[in-house]
Amino acid sequence: MKFVIGVDLGTSAVKVVLLNQSGEIVDEVSKEYPLIQEKDGYSEQNPNEWIEKTTEALKELVEKFEGDVSSIEGISFSGQMHGLVLLDENRQVLRNAILWNDTRTTEQCKQIYQLVGEEKLLDITKNPALEGFTLPKLLWVKQYEPQTLEKAKTFMLPKDYLRFKMTDEIHMEYSDAAGTLLLNVAEKKWSDEICKLVGLDKKLCPPLVESTACVGTVTESFASVTGLTTTTKVFAGGADNACGAVGSSILSEGKTLCSIGTSGVVLSYEETNDRDFQGKVHYFNHSKENAFYTMGVTLSAGHSLSWFRDTFARGEEFTSLLDGLANVSIGANGLLFTPYLVGERTPHADSIIRGSFIGMDASHKRIDFARAVIEGITFSLRESIDIFRESGKTIDTIISIGGGAKNDTWLQIQADVFNAKIIKLKNEQGAAMGAAIIAAYGVGWYGSLEECASDFVSYDKTFEPIKENVEKYNELFNLYKLVYANTKDLSQGLKKFRKM
Repeated sequence: MKFVIGVDLGTSAVKVVLLNQSGEIVDEVSKEYPLIQEKDGYSEQNPNEWIEKTTEALKELVEKFEGDVSSIEGISFSGQMHGLVLLDENRQVLRNAILWNDTRTTEQCKQIYQLVGEEKLLDITKNPALEGFTLPKLLWVKQYEPQTLEKAKTFMLPKDYLRFKMTDEIHMEYSDAAGTLLLNVAEKKWSDEICKLVGLDKKLCPPLVESTACVGTVTESFASVTGLTTTTKVFAGGADNACGAVGSSILSEGKTLCSIGTSGVVLSYEETNDRDFQGKVHYFNHSKENAFYTMGVTLSAGHSLSWFRDTFARGEEFTSLLDGLANVSIGANGLLFTPYLVGERTPHADSIIRGSFIGMDASHKRIDFARAVIEGITFSLRESIDIFRESGKTIDTIISIGGGAKNDTWLQIQADVFNAKIIKLKNEQGAAMGAAIIAAYGVGWYGSLEECASDFVSYDKTFEPIKENVEKYNELFNLYKLVYANTKDLSQGLKKFRKM
């Protein structure tokens, strides 16, 4: 029996899974690492934490493995998008990584529009200038830490830095590069024009490869500390959402994914590079060669539920927190929540807006608040689905993965709010599974990603929308959409009172 490893470098933890040739997860190990949030809107991590914890996870995985380690043929990666890692000429990290959920770069987003122009930026990168992307972070460093940028030889994204430390080779693949605002998405090359207009040296941009490209083997030094062999092939991998799509078999037209992790996404497969959404949703290169996907994002999806638990039920398991969820009526007894804890992305590109509970009264219990949080997250994701539908896409079936797929009541809420059939997967490992599938295809187990995913991904349960619930949620959703417009100015006014 042969094996591959998928590594998912997330925002709060790294997860490694061992997959056999039957598509079964043989083992998995996770290791957590902290966020660094020194100021309001700042979100950073020490890249060396990623290396340390991934090394620990792989070592533990290998130590528990009962077979011949040389039978682990390949390893690939999924990773949090957009994060900025800067290396000097000696390939040493120059500063903490600035993450996707860091919102300090509103000023730099405005600069990008002034220097490039909104229409040109959308034409080349297919995406608007948002705080989460990598280019605004580069311009922030250029403006506020110029000495750091002067020392920089290259920039990388989180999982690409991890892969570099395993192989001693520097590359970036297209699905992650598409989230930098420096890639010509349609032509699959770094944009000379954007680099010149914003005053960045194109030499900072690493060589580009396909997600499925073999970019080396495990180095002797990394093999010695993890127990892996130097014959294990290393494949480039993909952005977390692209890998989540691969791991859910979203590899052909008409397929849609809802993934609820720290952030939440609604992702739809695209065969062509010429759909026009006017920047309302993201448009990225897929991990499948010459394919694309469009995506709407809720910045604080699972994060909203984690925040609620940690603030009001610290130490409790989610199963306990959500006990009795099904017994709370639609609308959480008149309570509404907006998940804008760190701002929002789709459809409101707004780093200032903050979340709210509307309709609280003395009769509400904790479980009402929990239901309101879950409904609010789901409403936010519905806004992305509505954009897709308004563009002419048919969305009647959605595969749900992540935290939102771990509770049957929440899955039914998704079916009712989205008015679509929701499918839960049997062996749902999300982006880690996608990374493992890329490795399995890379080492030659299958002739295509589609074949591999088709064999390895199977359905468990389906949840059909209930007509009367759909009608109630449509009414409630119309109220939800009013909250943003009515709290935008309030959030702006309250900003100066936040702890900085």
